[in-house]
Amino acid sequence: MPFRFTLRYWQGKARVGRFETPHGAVETPLFMPVGTQATVKGLSNRELVEIGSQIVLANTYHLLLRPGPERIARFGGLHGFTGYTGPWLTDSGGFQVMSLGHRRVISEEGVAFSSHLNGDRILLTPERSIAVQEQLGADVIMAFDECPPYPAERDYLERSFERTLRWLERSLAAKTRADQALFGITQGGVEPDLRRTSTLETIRFDLPGYAIGGLAVGEPKEKMVTVVDLSTDLLPEDRPRYLMGVGHPEDLVAGVALGVDMFDCVYPTRTGRFGYALVDEGRLNLGAARHKDDPEPIDPACDCYACQNHSRAYLTHLVRAGEMLGLRLLSLHNVRYLHRLMERAREAIAAGDYGAFARDFARRRWSEGPPAWFVEAMERAGMW
Repeated sequence: MPFRFTLRYWQGKARVGRFETPHGAVETPLFMPVGTQATVKGLSNRELVEIGSQIVLANTYHLLLRPGPERIARFGGLHGFTGYTGPWLTDSGGFQVMSLGHRRVISEEGVAFSSHLNGDRILLTPERSIAVQEQLGADVIMAFDECPPYPAERDYLERSFERTLRWLERSLAAKTRADQALFGITQGGVEPDLRRTSTLETIRFDLPGYAIGGLAVGEPKEKMVTVVDLSTDLLPEDRPRYLMGVGHPEDLVAGVALGVDMFDCVYPTRTGRFGYALVDEGRLNLGAARHKDDPEPIDPACDCYACQNHSRAYLTHLVRAGEMLGLRLLSLHNVRYLHRLMERAREAIAAGDYGAFARDFARRRWSEGPPAWFVEAMERAGMW
C-alpha cells in the first residue's frame, strides 16, 4: 500500500498523525503552501525544505492552461519538472468553478471555462480533471467538485453537492494510477443537514482521505466552526481530514482542536507580498514608518532566515523601497510561521496540553479577549 495514515496521539478531537505517501511521510496536523503555477511564489525548493514544508499544493486548472500537463508529464510529472521531490497535492479545478464564476458555465458534463489568458474554451470534466492530475503525478489528487459561493440559495447548494457526488463517482471511475490517493470533497455550504448528507454519502466511497470544501469563501467564522465540527464528527477517524483553503493562524488553531489534519492557503505568501509579517500577536506592517529604526527581528522565537539575519528596520527599508528581496523574506517567514505553529500544535497534543497552547495563543492574539467563534470552537472541542 503506497498510502497509510496512522494516528499517534490524541487529545479530544485533536490528533497527531503520520501520512505515508510514495514521496515521503508527513506529520499531521500540517499546513501546505500553495504553488499555483507549480511554484510557491518567491520561494525556492531548497527554502521550502529548509523551513519545513511537507507537501506543496499545485493548481490543476492553471497548469492545464500553461505549460500543459503533457509537457510536465514528459519531465516525470511535478517532481521531475520542478525539482521538488517531496509529496505534491493537486486540486481538481473545483475552486475555479467559484473563483472564475464570471468565466464559466456549469452542466452535468462538467464546467466550460473561458480561459482568463486568451479566452479559449476549456471543458473540464471529472474525467479530464483526473487525467490531468495523473499527468501531473501528484501524490494526492482531488475529485472534481463544484465549490459554491457564499451566500447561496439552499436549492442551489442541494443541487451542487448532489452533482459533486455524481462527479466523485465519475472521478473514481476515471482514476487509473494506484500510486495516487484520491480524496473526496464534501460540500453543502453552511447548511448542517446538507453537510451531513454530503459527508455521509461521500464516505461511502471508502477513499484514502477526505476534504471539507466550500468554506473560507466569506461565511461568518461561527458558521465555519459549526460545519467543521459536524464534519469531523462524521468523517472516519483513520483517514486524513483536509480543510480546504484555510490558512489564517487562528483558523488553524481552531481547526486542529476540531480534528482537522491538513490545511492550505495562499494567505502567508500573499500577505508577505503586501509587506506584512505574521506573528502570534497578529500581523506586523513592515511598510509602516514606526519600524524604520527597529533593531528587533520579526519574531525573536522564529528560526527562519529572515528572523535570524535581518532586523525589522532593514526589512522595512526593503518593503518601502519596493525591493523584491523584502517581499521574498516576508513570504519565507510567513510560511515558516505557519509550519512552526503546526509543529507547536503537534507538540502540545502529544503532551496533552493543547488546551493550554490554544489559550496562550488566544491571549497573545487578542489582548481584549478572543472572539466568540474561537471560544465556541474550543468549547466544542472540550478545551476551554
